[in-house]
Amino acid sequence: MEQRVLGRTGLRVSALGFGCGDVGGLIVRGTPAERERAVACAVEAGINYFDTASSYGSGESERNLGQTLKAIGVRPYVGTKFRLDPAETDLAAAIARSLEASLQRLGLDSVDLFQLHNLIVAPDGAPAPGRGLPARRVLDEVVPALAALRRQGKIRFAGITALGDTGAVHTVLDAGVIDTAQVCLNLLNPSAAVAVSTGFPAQDFGRLLDRARNQGVGVINIRVLAAGAVSGVTQRHVLAMPSVTPIASGPDYAADVERAQQLRPLVDKGYADDLVEASIRFSLASEAVSTVLVGYSTLEHLEKAIAAVERGPLPAPALDLLNDLWAGFARR
Repeated sequence: MEQRVLGRTGLRVSALGFGCGDVGGLIVRGTPAERERAVACAVEAGINYFDTASSYGSGESERNLGQTLKAIGVRPYVGTKFRLDPAETDLAAAIARSLEASLQRLGLDSVDLFQLHNLIVAPDGAPAPGRGLPARRVLDEVVPALAALRRQGKIRFAGITALGDTGAVHTVLDAGVIDTAQVCLNLLNPSAAVAVSTGFPAQDFGRLLDRARNQGVGVINIRVLAAGAVSGVTQRHVLAMPSVTPIASGPDYAADVERAQQLRPLVDKGYADDLVEASIRFSLASEAVSTVLVGYSTLEHLEKAIAAVERGPLPAPALDLLNDLWAGFARR
């Protein structure tokens, strides 16, 4: 499998990553045998980055991933995440506690990548709603805390989930102090990679990939399948999360599915066998993307994603067609 450099980290990661989250559900709710078959298949195919979080399955993802890696005797690159309570006054202590708990569940002494999972909001430090964390606190408190953990040898690199207010995310990226960013990019919202028209029905991430590349930030593509909506069908696998809330796309999952069906010309013209393949290959068309995370429910899902990556990025005519289709989204 193709490998790409993960920004300034210098790590060479597989173009396809293994998402261990709730949406696909295999690592959280699959049987030990199912998990071991899938992870062994992934490693054999060349996948070397596995991404989890303390919140996935309330810790079950980390625990199951650690047990699976131990059972098959492999140690790929592992990234996990932490989520902070914005009311917490000592963020450094909270981050350290979260890391220790994650390492215990994973059965590891250190992780390759430790990432902030909160939305990033209010770059001027104004009060943040919900679970959002102001950009100023990220820069002034979270980043130094992660640097301390790195000096202790407990993490190799530090990253963020690049979601929240677009301006706030840009502020953190432009500071040049993080190693990686998890970026939402898919056929329903390409704005992290390309300019979108006024009125485009999704959050505008303002070509965030350009900012990441300018700062040497490695990009991990998340929600590449819009939690499954780009498949164009509403049915969910038994292991998958029964219902999902869209991130930076439509108002609900059904709306995302309906919009995905408007992209069928990509398949009809033979650029891809289906929209799942097309979305993965669209993301790979950007050299700023280091690895594309897909969440799996079955071994078949994994094998299909591997086959999509092996076909390579979408060709230029397909990208031109997409620009026309996206312009139609803005006009509706």
